[in-house]
Amino acid sequence: MHRYFGGKTALAAAFLATAGMAQAADVEVLHWWTSGGEASALNVLKEDLSGQDIGWQDMPVAGGGGTQAMTVLRARVTSGNPPTAVQMLGFDITDWAKEGALANLNDIAEEGGWNEVVPAALQKFSTYEGQWVAAPVNVHSTNWVWANKAIMDELGLEEPQTWDEFVAALQAAKDAGYVALAHGGQAWQEATFFDGVVLAVGGPEFYQASMIDLDAEALGSDQMKEVFDRMATLRGFVDDNFSGRDWNLATAMVINKEAAFQLMGDWAKGEFLNAGKVPGEDFLCFRFPGSQDQVTFNSDQFAMFSQGEGVSDEQAALANAIMSPEFQIAFNKVKGSVPARTDLDASELDACGQRAYEDFKAADASGNLLGSMGHGHANPASVKNAMYDVITAHFNGEFDSATAVEELVTAVDISK
Repeated sequence: MHRYFGGKTALAAAFLATAGMAQAADVEVLHWWTSGGEASALNVLKEDLSGQDIGWQDMPVAGGGGTQAMTVLRARVTSGNPPTAVQMLGFDITDWAKEGALANLNDIAEEGGWNEVVPAALQKFSTYEGQWVAAPVNVHSTNWVWANKAIMDELGLEEPQTWDEFVAALQAAKDAGYVALAHGGQAWQEATFFDGVVLAVGGPEFYQASMIDLDAEALGSDQMKEVFDRMATLRGFVDDNFSGRDWNLATAMVINKEAAFQLMGDWAKGEFLNAGKVPGEDFLCFRFPGSQDQVTFNSDQFAMFSQGEGVSDEQAALANAIMSPEFQIAFNKVKGSVPARTDLDASELDACGQRAYEDFKAADASGNLLGSMGHGHANPASVKNAMYDVITAHFNGEFDSATAVEELVTAVDISK
């Protein structure tokens, strides 16, 4: 969920001009949840706080992934007027914590037992030097395939279990006149593909070595060339009009039976649900073939910015609301993600949600819960962006696979 936009200076100035409008008993929340499914999910949190007589000052900045939002945030913090809370991902939280900009939530976390119910893989980003600085709202995972069930039934396709079966299914859809793979030509979307392909080619050990540990031998290996070869294969199933398309518009292509498949994180499910579609009846969800035992995740979290001494009552209420079992279930039912806690009854979630929650807990227990490279949970932004540049250049035909491997090794080495 991440990207590029114009007019940053004007947009930041507009927010700065209206920054003083929040009331004392309000929370001012900066976020980028602006699509239909995302906005519906956010309303769950707004209503929870409204029931506590806490107002909500909305500060939406469009753009899945938050690149634009972080630009606006920097302007606000520089001016000495940070929002109450900010939606953040991964290493962005760590970067702000290093600057001493975030409030210490340890008392709230201890009272709520967060240490016992939030997996260590998430706590890596929720905490900094022993202090809780953010409350995780959810866990998204990126190695998903979304499929139009009517197209699959029409073509007699079963859920593919291997790479070869998936390529065959894509080819069948293309031969039948459908767009085989709905995609938006943005670097973060291609990086989302990459998460699943790396796992499918080399398994969790290769993913850990190359995407997280940045081992030069793994990055420059024959396995990595195979990853790029498979990315080129996927490129052959994308329609000609993909450039610049937003992810939710690609999802709509699957919803509307224009496309058979989409490779996207499970925030896509929120779009299906918002369109009145039912998992198992209208659409199917399954792990990227070859990565069935792993979960590459990103976790939306709300970082609380220091507002002076201690944590404000409104921030405490927001943090407690976010981490409450009731909210975690209600929110994630709508958002398409799963709760960040591992101790909940997920029977209220839909079929895809229950499958995702069991996958999440199993991956946590087995050490297969891995930070998504594509979504800022494997390495800091400098490395992630360097990888983006190589991956998207290759996807758009600027490099062959062998050259892409060489470029990846060099780009990562320079960015570390």
